[in-house]
Amino acid sequence: MTRIDDLPIRDELRGQSPYGAPQLDVPVRLNTNENPYPLPDALVRRIAERVTEAARELNRYPDRNAVELRTELAAYLSRTAGHHVTLDNVWAANGSNEIIQQLLQTFAGPGRTAIGFEPSYSMHAIISRGTGTGWISGPRNDDFTIDVPAAERTIAEQKPDVVFICSPNNPTGTAVSAEAVLRLYEAALAARPSMVIVDEAYGEFSHRPSLLPLIEGRPNLVLTRTMSKAFGAAGLRLGYLAADPAVVDAVQLVRLPYHLSSVTQATALAALEHTDTLLRYVERLKAERDRVVAELTALGCEVTPSDANFIQFGRFTDAHAVWQRILDHGVLVRDNGVPGYLRVTAGTPQENDAFLEAVRAVLKDEHSLKETSA
Repeated sequence: MTRIDDLPIRDELRGQSPYGAPQLDVPVRLNTNENPYPLPDALVRRIAERVTEAARELNRYPDRNAVELRTELAAYLSRTAGHHVTLDNVWAANGSNEIIQQLLQTFAGPGRTAIGFEPSYSMHAIISRGTGTGWISGPRNDDFTIDVPAAERTIAEQKPDVVFICSPNNPTGTAVSAEAVLRLYEAALAARPSMVIVDEAYGEFSHRPSLLPLIEGRPNLVLTRTMSKAFGAAGLRLGYLAADPAVVDAVQLVRLPYHLSSVTQATALAALEHTDTLLRYVERLKAERDRVVAELTALGCEVTPSDANFIQFGRFTDAHAVWQRILDHGVLVRDNGVPGYLRVTAGTPQENDAFLEAVRAVLKDEHSLKETSA
């Protein structure tokens, strides 16, 4: 039987694993940072109307520049993120992962490098390898914040072509201050100059204001977003960036022809008509996240402060064993491989209650085992 390594794949892909998370049939799934609330009926009806209109012209290619969609995304950002942007500042693709891929195809690739501060979103490294870009793992502090002075030194020494900053950071939930971003941006400019990509996939859940205003006058700074999380549209696969118009022009050099289907554009436009309703769900999730943080802390867990729709918690001697015990109670959380920690997505109140009951039972069992062994 032929194996992957029997094929002439690129050397940097040998021994690597594809991105993925367990999708198990359990009562409560809180492992993939999805929004737990289904789209409201009014939005579902509007999607059907928009898609029906688009279906009448599926014999034609879609608008390859997605002008209407980019205009509405710009309006959404201008209204909610504290900085006015226009169509010329915005580009959209099939999920923020394709946005990241296009940015790396444009500004990185063979003979170039990218840096991220790990633990962080693993797709930054995976897409880097997929585009032939060398990957550098940058430093974090013990509390999972970026060690800015050490990061500045690493950027100066390594001179990466792309710098990734994830805020709020996945899987830790930690946000990055505007001051830290500006310091890393200045370091990146002095070193290469490099492109700095701020991944704000969970930005709507943050206690902090968006970092979008920082793109003003900084053509090497890019902010990426997604409709998967706050919009509850993970199945849509729509991501976008905001940056200087020159960046938008540049990524179009590598985009595939007609990359966004008419159906995708129609669905995203319908969702953008209902942002007020969808953002009310975000407020519910923020409240639930804060409740779970408080409950886990009260149970004696070590909880990383979260600005996202998920929580990193621990610290466990054997995190994977705890993951399995929680799963035995019918609740699926994420073992990201961060030593001693697990990650749970904020769900509905009922899902969060089930999760907390599972954690209480697991911690009680662990306490009993310790007493018995003593």
